[in-house]
Amino acid sequence: MDANRGQNGIQQLLAAEQEAQHIVNAARNAKLARLKQAKEEAEKEIAEFRSRTEKEFQRKVSESSGDSGANVKRLEQETEAKIHNLKGEAARISHDVVHMLLKHVTTVRT
Repeated sequence: MDANRGQNGIQQLLAAEQEAQHIVNAARNAKLARLKQAKEEAEKEIAEFRSRTEKEFQRKVSESSGDSGANVKRLEQETEAKIHNLKGEAARISHDVVHMLLKHVTTVRT
């Protein structure tokens, strides 16, 4: 009877070990499934972020390149206006400058 009891105890231990192994395997599988799901969600978030960032970049590029022509035209107009003002100013004072230069060149100091 003692041998039967010992055999029964061994059987119980083996059954408990198998049950524990099943629990461990189930937990491991659940963990792997959660990790896989987290990885997929992270990849999805990264793809969305990359897409938003790329759209924002393309928008900024199109804005800056679209304005580039307008900026060039505006700068050309400003430059032409400044050149025109400088030419007008030079024409206005050139007579006085010529007289001043002639006066200094022809004046002899003794």
